[in-house]
Amino acid sequence: MMEKGYIHIYTGDGKGKITAALGLAVRACGRGLRVVYRAVYERASTMGKLTAIKYLPGVEVEQFGSEAFITKDQDVEFHRAMAQKGMARMKTVFKKNAHDIVIMDEIIVAVWFGLISEKEVLTLIQDKPRSTELILTGRRASDSLMETADLVTEMNEIRHYYNTMGLTSREGIEN
Repeated sequence: MMEKGYIHIYTGDGKGKITAALGLAVRACGRGLRVVYRAVYERASTMGKLTAIKYLPGVEVEQFGSEAFITKDQDVEFHRAMAQKGMARMKTVFKKNAHDIVIMDEIIVAVWFGLISEKEVLTLIQDKPRSTELILTGRRASDSLMETADLVTEMNEIRHYYNTMGLTSREGIEN
């Protein structure tokens, strides 16, 4: 266990948020630390990043929600219920205090979609065990969330071939 765990936020419209978090998970596993990865509203079981980290020693992966991407104008009751289930599981993880690193993937977007409240996330941050390193990812981090973090990194898109060439997600590169 670490003496003190810090709060990281990886946000912004550019690529690399979860890649940064998973890079930290790889380093942690290399040092024998225990990692839990939770996707709070999204299930992407076919993505290479999640297939790979499941093989790392000391990593626990759990996802909630749908395989499909959602938009703000959709009926999101199912996604809201799954996000709430994910938040309940996170509270259990913190009570057990058995992990050194906790990654909450796309939790910031879940707040933006209104699937969970910002207050719930701020309370979860406050209730984090002292020795746990907490990583939050997702676009559109609010000022309040960023103010609670010890480390904030914003990924800015300068150019992306999705937009300039009309390419879609490629296996092994984006998924």
